[in-house]
Amino acid sequence: MKVCILQGSPRRNGNTAALAEPFCEELTRLGAEVTSVRLYEKDIRPCLACRACQRDWTVFGCCQQDDGQALFDLVRESDLIVLATPIYSWYCTPPMKALLDRLVYGMNKYYGAERGPSLWAGKAMALLLTCGYRPEKGCDLFEEGMRRYCKHSGLRFLGSHAERHLGYDTVFMDESKAENTKTYAAELLKRI
Repeated sequence: MKVCILQGSPRRNGNTAALAEPFCEELTRLGAEVTSVRLYEKDIRPCLACRACQRDWTVFGCCQQDDGQALFDLVRESDLIVLATPIYSWYCTPPMKALLDRLVYGMNKYYGAERGPSLWAGKAMALLLTCGYRPEKGCDLFEEGMRRYCKHSGLRFLGSHAERHLGYDTVFMDESKAENTKTYAAELLKRI
């Protein structure tokens, strides 16, 4: 089982990284092959809406020379794609949004002269989120957006796990959050 974790936090050692650590440990312990990518360290340009990606239904086909192709390859080789991101202004961070825009067009050949296939149909997607508000008020819009994104792309949405940070003067990670996150990781693998 191959798992690709796309981390959208600008902080290398922030809350999202702290939450991803026990998540990755549990997945690895259960036999998954885990690859984690920090999106802020990648060159991910925004979609140009040029539709060059629609010309060939067998490849990503983006005209931009950045890290998009390597990320496309990683996602396409994975069984489970996990979006791990802090929630800012009720949505994911800029590099993750840019990648999601690029993937929805490059993976889904729906936008050319004829409707083509989804190159990632059937793959599983899950969310691992951190936020400052209660998750039902802070993460709900992103989660709903990803449900629709998955339906549109033919992906299987497996769910979301969010943990709240009560403020910069408090410690984010604790044993309860780690255990909840490990349980979520194990449940995801059962659902693949």
